[in-house]
Amino acid sequence: MKIWSVLGLLFWTTISFSQQLEGQWETYDDKTGEKRSVVEIFKQNDQYFGKIIQKEEGTPDDVCDQCEGDKKDQKILGMVIIEGLEKDGDAYDGGTITDPESGNVYKCYLELVEKNKLKVRGYIGFSLLGRTQYWLRKQ
Repeated sequence: MKIWSVLGLLFWTTISFSQQLEGQWETYDDKTGEKRSVVEIFKQNDQYFGKIIQKEEGTPDDVCDQCEGDKKDQKILGMVIIEGLEKDGDAYDGGTITDPESGNVYKCYLELVEKNKLKVRGYIGFSLLGRTQYWLRKQ
């Protein structure tokens, strides 16, 4: 009987982790470790998106002058930088992430590694060629 209790607990823990991707996440500078922004991740039509809802540097009117397409000269505050991610097991991928400072667009992979810690990987081509950041849930 104990095995069923343990399996049930593991199942519900997995379910609750997957449902907790949505919310507000603090981003940090890779070099200084200082807080950069807050990104709100939300679900729309079975896909996940993320937009910048708070910036720590610059002004609210800063724009992405290096971006292309519909993001060109768009305000960074309020910009959707994560687009089209889909749940794939314990991860979320198949979408893109935009770096509003450089305008570069990368393939994106997200994984909730702890309840309040999100692994964010942006890459070109193969996942090996990219950069990983860890975002923390805003308390």
